[in-house]
Amino acid sequence: MLQDELRKIPSVDKLLHDPVLAKLASETGSELVTYSIRLVLETEREKVFNGSPANGLNEIIREVKRHIHRVTGFDFKSVINATGIILHTNLGRAPLGKELLKEIEPVLTGYSNLEFDLHTGKRGDRNDHISHLLKFITGAEDALVVNNNAAALLLILKVFAEKKEIIISRGELIEIGGSFRISEIMKAGGAKMIEVGTTNRTHLSDYENAITKDTRIIFKIHHSNYFIGGFSKEVEILELSHLAKKHNLLLVYDTGSGLLKKPVFTKHIEEPDVRSGISNGADIVTFSCDKLLGASQAGLIVGKKDLIKQLAKAPLMRALRVDKFAIVTLHAILKYYLKEEELVKKSPVFMMMNRSKNDLLLFAKKLSDLLKLHDVNSEVIESKAQCGGGALPEHEFESIAVKLLFAKKDKDFEDRLFKSLLRYEQPVLGILRAGEILFDVFTLQEDELTSIADAVKSCLKTLQV
Repeated sequence: MLQDELRKIPSVDKLLHDPVLAKLASETGSELVTYSIRLVLETEREKVFNGSPANGLNEIIREVKRHIHRVTGFDFKSVINATGIILHTNLGRAPLGKELLKEIEPVLTGYSNLEFDLHTGKRGDRNDHISHLLKFITGAEDALVVNNNAAALLLILKVFAEKKEIIISRGELIEIGGSFRISEIMKAGGAKMIEVGTTNRTHLSDYENAITKDTRIIFKIHHSNYFIGGFSKEVEILELSHLAKKHNLLLVYDTGSGLLKKPVFTKHIEEPDVRSGISNGADIVTFSCDKLLGASQAGLIVGKKDLIKQLAKAPLMRALRVDKFAIVTLHAILKYYLKEEELVKKSPVFMMMNRSKNDLLLFAKKLSDLLKLHDVNSEVIESKAQCGGGALPEHEFESIAVKLLFAKKDKDFEDRLFKSLLRYEQPVLGILRAGEILFDVFTLQEDELTSIADAVKSCLKTLQV
C-alpha cells in the first residue's frame, strides 16, 4: 500500500517536461522550477509516509506553481479598491497616484543628491530635503524622518527617557496595527510607564499628582483609530504644555494620522493637526506619513531644534533612517502643501475626500452601464465610505455604491464570486455584506471602472453563470 502510493508521485524529470512548468522555466529559469519541484515532492513523500494518499499530478503541478509564485512575487499585484476605505491598511494605506510617481521618476531612476550638497560640493544630510518644508508647514523648529511612527516613539524614549518615568493617560493606551501596543513600545524603549486617570476621564491634576523626581516626559496620544464618547474628558495640549514647563519636563504629542494643518478646502476633517500641536506648546510631535499625509510609510518627528538635533545624533538613528524612495516621495507630497489646491489635484487621499456627490453618482452610473453591456444587472445605491488606516474613526463620507443583482442562486454563490474576483488577473476587492456584492465608487479611479466590469464578466464565465 505504501509503495503503491509512493509510485504515484511523479519524478522530477516528468514534471520538468510538463508544458505548464516548462513555460514557467523559460520565464523564471529552470533552477527555480527544479528547486520548487523537489520541495513539493519531498512534502508529498512525507505526507504518504504519514499515512495520507498522494495528490494527483494536476494538484502537484498546481502546488509547484504556487511555490514558484511565492518566491518570485508573481502574487504581488495591483488591487482595485472598491471598499470605500481610503487608507486601507491591508492594501498599503495611502495610494501615491500617477502624478506623484511621474514627478519623482527622474530622481529615482538615476543618481541623486540624496546626501550631497550641490552648493558646497561636500557631503550633505538626507534629512535636509524635507526639514525646511516641514518647518514652514508645521511651524516647528526642526524635523526628522524615520521608518514609521512606532520607530519615532522608540527613538524618543531611548534618547530622552530610558530608565526614566513617562506619564500617560489610561484612555490613550492604544493598540496599533499588528497588535503592537504603546505599553510594549515604551517597555522596548526602556522607559517606565506611569498610567493616570481612567479609561474615559483624565484630569490635569492626575498628571500633576503623578510627577516625581524620575519623571522625564508627559506623553499625549491622539487615539486616531478609535473614539471615546459620552461621559469622557481628556486634557488638552495647551494645559499639558503649561504643566510640563512648570516642572521642566518634555511634552511629547503623538498625533498618529499625520494631518499637517487644517486644509482650508476640506470641510470633513475634525482631526488634531501637527501645526496646532506645535503652536499649543508640544516640544515634540510625531505622526505617520502613509495616512492623512498621503505619502509612503515613514514616521516624522517635528519640534524643538535642540531636541531634534539630539535625536538625529543618536546611534539608534542609523538603524531607523529611511531610504531615498521615502525621502523623495515625502518631499513631493510636502510641496503640494505650498499651494493647497495641488493637494486635491495630485494627492489621491485628498482628491477622494473632496469628491462631490454628483461625481460619485456619475462614476456609479458608468460602472452600472458597463456591467449592463456584459448582461450583468446592478443597482446604484447610497453608501458610506470611511477614511480607515487609523484615521477619522468617527467620520463617514456620503458615497455611492453599485450592487450586483442576480436571479436566485445557490446560497454561497456571492461568496464564490467575491473570492473569484480576488483571484482575477487584476484583483478586485469589493464589499461582501449580507450575501450581496457591492462596489463603493468612493475609492475608485475612472479608468478602473472598465476593469471591474471585465473582471465580473470573466469571473461569472468561470463560475459558468
